[in-house]
Amino acid sequence: MDDQALVDAARAVRANAYAPYSGYRVGAAIRTKDGRVFLGVNMENSAYPTCLCAEVNALGSAVAAGAKELDAIAVATDPPDGRSPGAPCGNCRQALSEFGLDLRVLLAGPTGTAVEHMLRDLLPHAFNAEDL
Repeated sequence: MDDQALVDAARAVRANAYAPYSGYRVGAAIRTKDGRVFLGVNMENSAYPTCLCAEVNALGSAVAAGAKELDAIAVATDPPDGRSPGAPCGNCRQALSEFGLDLRVLLAGPTGTAVEHMLRDLLPHAFNAEDL
């Protein structure tokens, strides 16, 4: 699956997000280095702190399947007022960093070209195992 197909998968799964409170739906698709793809959506809860982000949802699916070598993640959002696509929150950035800061992060709105970032640029000075 190429990058565009990964973005398309994130956009498609976004429709399954459970966001009855905010209406802010997020879809994520993680591709492993061996080519497998894992999907996730955000899942809200009336007790907001227990919500689950799409990125961590997809990451959990990948890890549950034994995948730990990640190549890229596509994150699809529908930002209000035509703003730039949303980026992973700090918690998601930290969780993703556990598997390497060289992860490519593709941020996509509902249409158009995705913007690529490196996780290391989104999470400078990451806390990692060397800090323990």
